[in-house]
Amino acid sequence: MTAQVPRKTVIAFLGPAVAALLIVGIAPLLYAVWKSLHYFNLTKQAQSRFVGLDNYINVLTDITFWQAMGRTATLFLISVPIQLALGLLIAIVLHRPGLTFFKTLTRLSLVLPMATTYAVVGLLAQVMLNQKYGVVNQMLGWFGVDAINFIGDPTNAFIAVIIWDIWQWTPFVALVLLAGLSTVPPEIEEAAQLETKSQWLVLRYVQLPFLIPSLVAVLILRTADTLKLFDMPFTMTRGGPGAATEFIAVLIERVGNRQFDIGLASAQAIIMLAITIFLARLYIRFFYREVN
Repeated sequence: MTAQVPRKTVIAFLGPAVAALLIVGIAPLLYAVWKSLHYFNLTKQAQSRFVGLDNYINVLTDITFWQAMGRTATLFLISVPIQLALGLLIAIVLHRPGLTFFKTLTRLSLVLPMATTYAVVGLLAQVMLNQKYGVVNQMLGWFGVDAINFIGDPTNAFIAVIIWDIWQWTPFVALVLLAGLSTVPPEIEEAAQLETKSQWLVLRYVQLPFLIPSLVAVLILRTADTLKLFDMPFTMTRGGPGAATEFIAVLIERVGNRQFDIGLASAQAIIMLAITIFLARLYIRFFYREVN
């Protein structure tokens, strides 16, 4: 018979975590929902007034919002598949037996981009891609290539954000998928490799079912990260040139902190949260249905 844990002990262990969740997560969310239902502009003398769903209607009918969502979706559809492909390739290589020292060194080096904050990555990119003094253009000059305006050209700036996002988060994908590969029973892998020399068949029918939880986790986290991507493009390009790198989080910052329309910015943030939750549920239902 299992002894029942005293209620006071349960409260003592769970209480601080629940309180922190309420203070850090739930309370700001409820406050944002409340503000999204009000007209609240810091530059206006009038007090906040309830407007119902007007802010949401204004957001959903605003072409600027959908353009920012389109840029964010484009970033996601380009960078995340590349991250998954490169991360899976790195994970498979590191999962193979042998070269222990090389694998340890590679794992340590993969941590460096993940440990670098978004803002630092953006500043690093801004310095390295400078048209006159950047190290990238200096290296291109060695091969006779003229200096490229990475930051000042809309297309180049967008591509630069994609490349830097891939550089920063491919190691994260690789490490998560490597952890997923470590859950495959060795005897099953060995038996499969004896039956076929095709690494693709081993991956498809033996390793992939064990990778599904890792893939779902990566997709959910990378979707949320892409939708809230702000620090790196803001420090790198300030959302420019023009609106070339004004992703949805950069747009929300501009509306809230530079136009001071807190109600409208809150509605944009809540819509972005709803999209993230919807996509997370979609990933879970699709991938686990494929496994079943």
